[in-house]
Order: sequence, then C-alpha cells, then structure tokens
Amino acid sequence: QVQLVESGGGLVQAGGSLSLACAASGRTFSVYGMGWFRQAPGKEREFVAAITRRSGTTYYADSVKGRFTISRDNAKNTVYLRMNSLKPEDTAVYYCAAVNTIVGPTTPSAYDYWGQGTQVTVSS
Repeated sequence: QVQLVESGGGLVQAGGSLSLACAASGRTFSVYGMGWFRQAPGKEREFVAAITRRSGTTYYADSVKGRFTISRDNAKNTVYLRMNSLKPEDTAVYYCAAVNTIVGPTTPSAYDYWGQGTQVTVSS
C-alpha cells in the first residue's frame, strides 16, 4: 500500500503558474506509475498527466499539453506537476494517484491509490 498527500494548490491569476507535489509513503514509491487528475464542481474526474515508474514515458491530456509538466523524484518519493499559463478552466481539485503498472493512464479506475486532493483556483 501507498499513502499519497498532495500540496501546492492555491489561488493564481490567469497566465500564472503553480507547482503541485504529491508525497508518497508506504511501499517503495519507485514501483508505482503515477498520475494527476482533476475534478471541477459538477464535472467528472478527468485525466491530466501520468508518468511511468522510471520517468521513461509521460502522458498528457490535450488540454494541458505544452503548459503542464509531470515529473518525479524517486529518491524523494514525490511526483510533481508544474502548471504554466494557467487558465480559469484549469480550476479544480487536483488529485494524484498511483498504480503498480500503468495500463490505462487516462482512466481513473485504472489507479489503485489516491490522495485527498488540493484545490487550484485560477481567476480571470
């Protein structure tokens, strides 16, 4: 098992940047593929980005490609999401998730473990 705790959310103006972090504890972090998802009020949880165990492959939603960057530091048991050029439509609760092997990186049900989420609000 692994426990996930997100941090770094907050309020930012459109065009600004934020960095999220997800700290993992429990089983060895490096065995897990990691993903970021988000959920806005009244909407379904949607995929944002994912990264394989050893950072060999990354995946991005079309809506964030070129603006967001996912990375991980296995020595620090942490995965990051750097968000640039933020838009009001990026406003949501952001969740990190972990899975033993990334098979369906964009599907929430493919992940085994979830953090509690961190709020990101982008003002226009």
